[in-house]
Amino acid sequence: MASAPDSPSLTRADLRSVFESSFSPHARAGAARELVGIEVETAALDPHTGAAVPYEGPAGLRALLEHLVRETGAVPVYDRSALTGVTLPEGGTVTLEHGGAVEYSSPPCDGVAELARVADGALRRLAAVARRFGFALVPGGQYPFTAPADVAWVPHSRMPAMRRHFMSLGPSGADGVQVMSLALSTQTSLDFTGPEDLTRKLRALAAASTPAAALFVNAPLEGGRPCGLLSRRMDHLSRTDPARTGAVPVMLAADVDADRLVDWALDLPMIHRAAGDGGRRPAPPVPFRTLLTRGFGDGTRPGPADWRAHLSQVFTDVRVRETLELRAVDGPPYRALFSVPAFWTGLAYHAPSRDAAWELLGGITPDEHRAAQAHIARRGLAARIAGRPVRELATALLDLSAAGLAARVAAGTEHPEALSFLEPLREVAATGVTFAERLLADRAARPAGFPARHIAHHRIP
Repeated sequence: MASAPDSPSLTRADLRSVFESSFSPHARAGAARELVGIEVETAALDPHTGAAVPYEGPAGLRALLEHLVRETGAVPVYDRSALTGVTLPEGGTVTLEHGGAVEYSSPPCDGVAELARVADGALRRLAAVARRFGFALVPGGQYPFTAPADVAWVPHSRMPAMRRHFMSLGPSGADGVQVMSLALSTQTSLDFTGPEDLTRKLRALAAASTPAAALFVNAPLEGGRPCGLLSRRMDHLSRTDPARTGAVPVMLAADVDADRLVDWALDLPMIHRAAGDGGRRPAPPVPFRTLLTRGFGDGTRPGPADWRAHLSQVFTDVRVRETLELRAVDGPPYRALFSVPAFWTGLAYHAPSRDAAWELLGGITPDEHRAAQAHIARRGLAARIAGRPVRELATALLDLSAAGLAARVAAGTEHPEALSFLEPLREVAATGVTFAERLLADRAARPAGFPARHIAHHRIP
């Protein structure tokens, strides 16, 4: 077997380039263009019983994707022989998560109002196809009526490697498997336009992610029953693989930059890599920096595609690649879906709001963030972080976001409609009653027929 040379297979410039490639040429010319994208994970459910829809079968998830390819001209995406996603003709993608969630990812859009128009149209078209197959697509924070033992797994080739990694962590590994199987979220992708912009946005958004998540908690059921939490998803994440999930120290550092991100990621093991058959296979369980000089053990060493894949195998509250991907919050109900990109856009794309958020939260330590995540999973807005009331901090962040959106409207970079998307969060902050608590109250008041009623009310129309 060939031995790898001592010199790294990728230079420092190669490693930095993933982040620096996003530095906008418009920004260098003095006219930054900051776009917005959304990823919506939905539960595929039987509309009467709430049972998860399987991958196989004439009315399963594969059949849904095959229909999109056949009837809309979508381009299929395969994992070995398994159809696991499509690229849509109008832009964006539909992909399947490990536990059967159907995820829509939008193309980047010029603002929140434009994003809402594009994504809402795509989601409604996708839901109409699902309805033809007899099932509903329901956003949220977790599959509400599926027990862990009843997960309808999708045949992803990376699954064995993911399981191996999480189980190697001991007790926290089981939480990682649960997140893969049942958790749902709604994520926002934002631009950064240069080195200083990366620093200021990343540290502020990482610091804001924990208290902001309290506004969105929406995962109180497991297997159709209350699980004793307001967010089972957050609870699992608060204990899972702290080196690569949640609020990690490097992203909360005042001087975080591309070099520090590179050093942090180099110390993490890669979980899986591309295989020659179009799937994924386990990577050696060593830090990525070791792979650069010693290789994978088969005579090959990491290239640029491996580095990009490695950066996709971290699950931090803010995932950094060519964009900033905001991952901390549960998916809200469909009527509140666009509160997620509206909140993050107002906070990130207005320098005074962004800097005020960092001033408010920059002193909270990573350990305090992780402890607060577990507390928020149980108590929502009634939780505390670093001794401070979460509701107070979340409300302050919401006000900063609204100010940021209003400034963008005044500058002509955002449509006034964007401000209305924050109204569901204003109601949550004003009353202190979260989406999860409303769901539990509805179930307690009328338990008969709850699954069908819940799905009818919250499915994508």
